[in-house]
Amino acid sequence: MDQEKFGKFIKEIRKKNNLTQASLASKYGVTYQAVSKWETGKNMPDMALIKQISKDFNVSLDELLEGEYKRKEKKKKRIIPIFVLIIITIILAVVFVLISIKNQDFEFKTLSSSCSNFEISGTISYSEKKSAIYISNIEYCGKENKKRYDKIECTLYESTKNIDKKISSFTYDKKPIRLDEFLKKVTFTVDNYDRVCDAYSKDSLYLLINAQSNGEVITTYKVPLSIKACN
Repeated sequence: MDQEKFGKFIKEIRKKNNLTQASLASKYGVTYQAVSKWETGKNMPDMALIKQISKDFNVSLDELLEGEYKRKEKKKKRIIPIFVLIIITIILAVVFVLISIKNQDFEFKTLSSSCSNFEISGTISYSEKKSAIYISNIEYCGKENKKRYDKIECTLYESTKNIDKKISSFTYDKKPIRLDEFLKKVTFTVDNYDRVCDAYSKDSLYLLINAQSNGEVITTYKVPLSIKACN
């Protein structure tokens, strides 16, 4: 898949529907910087969000992933027999219905930070049996910190009845790095997580950020995450 071509197609869809980057970002609970990265091919939304975009703008998944409308392809010079055309139409209709039904199995909720020092964009897509978590665009907005750390680890946890469960982790130790530089690299994509939306309690999800220098943890941040209207 051509990621740059995908980004240009997202931009085309947005403009066709008279949306700004900010309004599209608000629709899916992300920042406009995230939308900008999609459109320039620097990043992509997770598959659950791609499916929702497909549904909302009446564009097939194949068209989205290939970055172009199928109906814009040049017509073949050879005339297709009418019965073949009918069969193709029926198959496409069935595929579209199946995709639509699959998309309807999932609901989407917004994830954000309830900590004043951090701004976070993320979503939870969930069905009756499982959920998927996507977190990106983590920004530190606390007191300026220019210190460079040898190693920083950001871990996503779920806390239930005083038991902390590690869901996913992102570590960087290639060279000394500032906290704000590190956070720009962090993205969590967790598919098939065995929790439904209603099972999450207030602030049950949180990020734990440990920054190390000379082998010692000298800075720790705990960042609670809030789920918008989950219950």
